[in-house]
Amino acid sequence: MNATNSTVRFAPINLGRWIIWSFFALLLLAAPLIFNKGSSLSILSQMATFMIFALSYNMLLGQGGMLSFGHAVYSGLGAYFAIHAMNLASGGKIWLPVSLVPIVGGIAGMFFGIIFGYVTTKKAGTTFAMITLGIVELVFACSLMFPGFFGGEGGINTNRVMGAPVMGITFGPQIQVYYLIAAWLFVTTIAMFAFTQTPLGRLINAVRDNPERAEFIGYNTQYVRYLTLILSAFFAGIAGSLTAINFEIVTAENVSALRSGGVLVFSFIGGVGFFFGPIIGAVIGVFMTVLLSEFTKAWQLYLGVFFILIVMYAPFGVAGILMLNLRVAKYGYYHRIRASLAATCAAGLFAFAGLAAFIELLYHHTLESANGTQMNLFGMAADTARPGPWIAALVVIAVGGGLLLLAARRFRQRWGDVSADIETRIARGEA
Repeated sequence: MNATNSTVRFAPINLGRWIIWSFFALLLLAAPLIFNKGSSLSILSQMATFMIFALSYNMLLGQGGMLSFGHAVYSGLGAYFAIHAMNLASGGKIWLPVSLVPIVGGIAGMFFGIIFGYVTTKKAGTTFAMITLGIVELVFACSLMFPGFFGGEGGINTNRVMGAPVMGITFGPQIQVYYLIAAWLFVTTIAMFAFTQTPLGRLINAVRDNPERAEFIGYNTQYVRYLTLILSAFFAGIAGSLTAINFEIVTAENVSALRSGGVLVFSFIGGVGFFFGPIIGAVIGVFMTVLLSEFTKAWQLYLGVFFILIVMYAPFGVAGILMLNLRVAKYGYYHRIRASLAATCAAGLFAFAGLAAFIELLYHHTLESANGTQMNLFGMAADTARPGPWIAALVVIAVGGGLLLLAARRFRQRWGDVSADIETRIARGEA
């Protein structure tokens, strides 16, 4: 409510935003009830922690235009400090409930953000990216040089079940750990979204888009980048500490360039131009690295191909694809592209099935031939020593690829016509 001496106005409630956040909370609450088989709870916990990590990274890349190759430094060091704090608490040296351990990791991440960020944010662009790569390699080397703190190659272990249970909660069962992570995910997601609405959040967008103009009107762009990195490191430290609680171990891999590259790839796949893009990217990333790796040894190849396709044809990520389709539906043109889109997707899936069959045959032939040439390919027996499976896979690739070219050509034409009509309506003020 806004009050003045003469008038009283009631600002309308943003109903759409309340609905979205309520749906997000209900989804977090209901997820374990839907996915309750086997290791589903562990996978959901990994997705939730990686969502926080990816959202914190998007504060740099998506909102600030800062390409970082070393963001795992803040989450990893936050995880190390968190696990040491847990060990001190379990030994009775300090009082610290498990539910508050993420604060320790967040403060540790912020502390190192203050130190490393002071150096890295003095430069922007490619120079910033190279400095962050150097820092992550430096910290990774230190993790092997100082085993007293980092635990060497074996890492540091802990036991999250410590102290007396509170209302029966010990954080021993995975379901309790999941809801702890989900609670922190919900709170940190709201906090990071709120950051985008603050003056600093708007300023970092301005620095990303036009740093020269931001400096011209009196803002210190290095200081804006520095403050944003510190906040980003805080949330990354929370993500790292939740990872330590979930796995009860922290190793040098947590501060490696490999982990930093992973969050970059998954955030880009999800869509760094949208706030919810990294959330989608985290789900896809954990699915490919955890679930897909259980079924095929070629999961990294599939991930690489998928990433290349996103970069080439959908640079705004999966979130961008969703938003473009929603825009078409909003203007009532979806019926014009529905058939061609379905045909393109069907042809693409058919071609991909042939490509996947060929890749699996090749992997088995080169890596598993010592165990025999027989393999199970999509529920069917296949012999890599015989030409039949190879020929069948190549035929499916050729037919699917041809159909895909024809369907994609028609879809591009329809999509171009629809996009032109939408732009015309926007120009006429019909948006």
